[in-house]
Amino acid sequence: MTLIKSISGIRGTIGGEINNNLTPIDAVKFASAYGVWLKEQNQNKNNLTVVLGRDARISGKMISSLVANTLVGLGINVTDLGLSTTPTVEIAVPLEQADGGIIITASHNPKQWNALKLLNHKGEFLDGNEGARILEIAAQDDYLFASVDDLGQYQKKKGFISKHIQEVMALELVDVEAIRKAEFKIVVDAVNSTGGIAIPKLLEQLGVTCIPLYCEPTGHFPHNPEPLAEHLTEISNLVVKKQADLGIVVDPDVDRLAFVNEDGSMFGEEYTLVACADYVLSKTNGNTVSNLSSSRALRDITQKHGGNYKAAAVGEVNVVKQMKESNAVIGGEGNGGIIYPASHYGRDALVGIGLFLSHLAHLKVSCKTLRNSLPSYFMSKNKIELTPSLNVDDILKEMAKRYQNEEVSTIDGVKIDFESEWVHLRKSNTEPIIRIYTESTSQAKADELANKIMGEITVIANL
Repeated sequence: MTLIKSISGIRGTIGGEINNNLTPIDAVKFASAYGVWLKEQNQNKNNLTVVLGRDARISGKMISSLVANTLVGLGINVTDLGLSTTPTVEIAVPLEQADGGIIITASHNPKQWNALKLLNHKGEFLDGNEGARILEIAAQDDYLFASVDDLGQYQKKKGFISKHIQEVMALELVDVEAIRKAEFKIVVDAVNSTGGIAIPKLLEQLGVTCIPLYCEPTGHFPHNPEPLAEHLTEISNLVVKKQADLGIVVDPDVDRLAFVNEDGSMFGEEYTLVACADYVLSKTNGNTVSNLSSSRALRDITQKHGGNYKAAAVGEVNVVKQMKESNAVIGGEGNGGIIYPASHYGRDALVGIGLFLSHLAHLKVSCKTLRNSLPSYFMSKNKIELTPSLNVDDILKEMAKRYQNEEVSTIDGVKIDFESEWVHLRKSNTEPIIRIYTESTSQAKADELANKIMGEITVIANL
């Protein structure tokens, strides 16, 4: 199957051969490397602590136990939150004054996948240098474990999802009273993971009538867990059947957020961030950041409110870095990831829900009306498979040269901005393909631009 090692952690499929899948030995190996790195960062400190949490997927308890006991074996204390969400663990790290955190989740990937997501002492994902050092330690396979008198302490702590909810409700721009007065009725699809614990509790606190769909945290995903339109037919139908105001969809670890309009149509994952930014910027002067593959609509909304927009390389850690440099008041990714620094520097569906519902309550309009009020763009996502012998970097350089008279960014592949549309070309780190994202003012134009660019790449590569 598959094992992917990256600067943000290790991700793979359960079972199979060592070094080719996420086996128990691989989990122990990379938990060990993280623990050794943590000790390197804190050489003058004893009693290091790591916060641990997991989503509800079937393999979570096994992997979590392996990771926890490995850290204990290194002499590191573990505070285990058990079933949790990625943003809850991110918030818990500084609250617990811990030295790091690990989230056992494969995010939107199917049930056979799991992963170790690694955090620093701020509860933020590691940067490139830190992640590279952990991979280097893992490759050396040279660990020094603690003696019996120096083993770490293990403790379970409950209640952090409730703390997370209270933190969201305490945010200045989350207007709890306005949301309660709106008397929303909302269907929630949490794909039978930990969002089924967190989202209904949040909505209850906000005075919202919640209609749960797949909110039992069994880890048995009833559909593909990535919150895309083709996977969400059941909630779309239920929203209409129950005459709900909208639907809320989250992925298994609750860092991605999507909405369904009252008529069962998709609000659009790309527009989760756009809508939340529209609200935040209407109350707070400031700047925004998203990644290069996210909708231009965020730029338009930002400029409408008098702010500046910046694009970062793809990847949450890159967006967070650019947000800090730009002093952005909100940012994130077009996959439904809301990063709101007034809370913390991590994608957080709970924060997104608080901001979005506040916006709807203030405007006193339907979900569909809000969506129609935002700048309208359409995306096309494609890829070209290449032969392994081709140099993808050379192809991208040639494309950048061809369009040098346009606005071109090469910080992450090649992004070409035209007057009313754009194309972003990125190579895969794991296979010989080029991903081609385009956006334009209609679906036909986005598809047309994609076909044009793919044709040019085919000629350059002599395919």
